[in-house]
Amino acid sequence: IGGNTSCVELRAGKALVILDGGTGLRLLGQKLLKEMPFTAHIFFSHVHWDHIQGFPFFAPAFVPGNTIHLYGGNNVSRTLEETLAGQMDYPSFPVQLGQLGSKMAFKDLHEGQVLELDAGNGEKLRVTTGRGNHPNGVWAYRLEYGGKTAVYATDTEHYSVIDPRLLALSKDADLLIYDSQYTPEEYAGTAGGGGSKVGWGHSTIEEAAKLATAAGAKKLVLFHHDPLQNDAAVREKERRTREWFPNSVAAHEGLTLNV
Repeated sequence: IGGNTSCVELRAGKALVILDGGTGLRLLGQKLLKEMPFTAHIFFSHVHWDHIQGFPFFAPAFVPGNTIHLYGGNNVSRTLEETLAGQMDYPSFPVQLGQLGSKMAFKDLHEGQVLELDAGNGEKLRVTTGRGNHPNGVWAYRLEYGGKTAVYATDTEHYSVIDPRLLALSKDADLLIYDSQYTPEEYAGTAGGGGSKVGWGHSTIEEAAKLATAAGAKKLVLFHHDPLQNDAAVREKERRTREWFPNSVAAHEGLTLNV
């Protein structure tokens, strides 16, 4: 399954979008070195460490000629730029954000904002922002291009009813990538011996299936696995979810999907 933290690459025409900058961003950066110079758009769901720690090791950010647009919200008391700069301050890291060679542009988001990115040949990739339920806040994204839709909604905890904001954002999605960290038993604290996970800001495979069904999504990707789950446990989550929503797949490193 792999142990790197959240990072998803999305291609739409010539547009390169990266969803979150977890440790997986380091490996993606090595792959992208073959495509330089390039323009990339990185959308951060939030700035907890497991979603930003890969950025200081994103090799293309050090190379002049690359352009990187970075999007995120002011969830607590600092902007995305201030947060990324903070994790690279001395003595934590030897190179500061302002010393990187690429051209970087930061954009603060607000809920419901719609952005249109150049996808080439006069086409646009449309990105709509939404909010999830996570300590200190979290963003979800709906990406539309060529009549197809992908939704990225990680690090969000379900309510007693389906989250109406995520339901609207996910409506008729061809691909729904959703926080499925726990089984229902793990979430309730009746399995695993770790106690209840209520209030931790993460959801379950059962709630993922409920959202996918209610939204009319075509495919569900179980995302943000618990670090305590081994490969067999993740495959069991996948098996169980398919009983509720047959077209489900558990995310793993290197997984490639065509929408």
